[in-house]
Amino acid sequence: MSHRPSPDPKSSMWALIAYYLRFCRLRRKLTGELLGEIIGCSKSTVSRLETGALQLTPEQAATLDRAWDTGGIFGFLVWYATLGHDPDWFRQYVDLECRASVIKTWQVDLVPGLLQTPDYARACLMSGNICNVEEALDKRLSRQSILDKENAPTFWFLISETLLEIPCGGPSVMKAQHAHILEVSHRPNVGVRVVPKSAGAHPGLDGSFMLMTLPNPHMEVAYVEAPGGGRLASATAEVASYVLRYDQIGQHALPEGLSRDLIKKLMESM
Repeated sequence: MSHRPSPDPKSSMWALIAYYLRFCRLRRKLTGELLGEIIGCSKSTVSRLETGALQLTPEQAATLDRAWDTGGIFGFLVWYATLGHDPDWFRQYVDLECRASVIKTWQVDLVPGLLQTPDYARACLMSGNICNVEEALDKRLSRQSILDKENAPTFWFLISETLLEIPCGGPSVMKAQHAHILEVSHRPNVGVRVVPKSAGAHPGLDGSFMLMTLPNPHMEVAYVEAPGGGRLASATAEVASYVLRYDQIGQHALPEGLSRDLIKKLMESM
């Protein structure tokens, strides 16, 4: 087993689950390999579950509760963790973002962070009453290096027309932001499509989210943002619901060429 410690159980509900899983395994004097046999995974996967790199699924939790006669505690913990907002959500998201082979983003209110210009990002951070704007700006912009790395992921951005109209930072900032989106959209591994206001009501109006495909081990996860927190969804059924929603939103989006035309039109009107 890895000697990497379990995360601080006070940092989040998922960290508590990782900590408690290792505690229970050691109390039963089980190796990671034996625990893997119980929940149907490899020793290395058990190690990632105990360090918080992976999250226990509802199915694995139910298996543990039956095998260890816990009264359902693992199932309850996973249920609460899935419902709640994780205070350490952004660190987990960035870690997954760096490992992903495909990243799909739906944004309804702000330009996706990976597409933001420095001036646009600064205006967003200042409006959010961030204490140290420049430090937060550096962190946000540093994530954009993923666009230029060797074997960069495939990026699909679905964005709402309405967010392109909000004059965040003023007309000149927005013109530069629109121009940057257009430039990045021509990269071979990047797709940008706009959902126009004329689409009316559609499944994306209730909030932004991201989907990431991880190659090793192969899995899909969804991240749902919220003010002051966020939530990772890794359970198969829940992730599948976000995959379906992303496809449904895409049905309302303009093709890439028409999306660029709309962005140009909005840029010229600023």
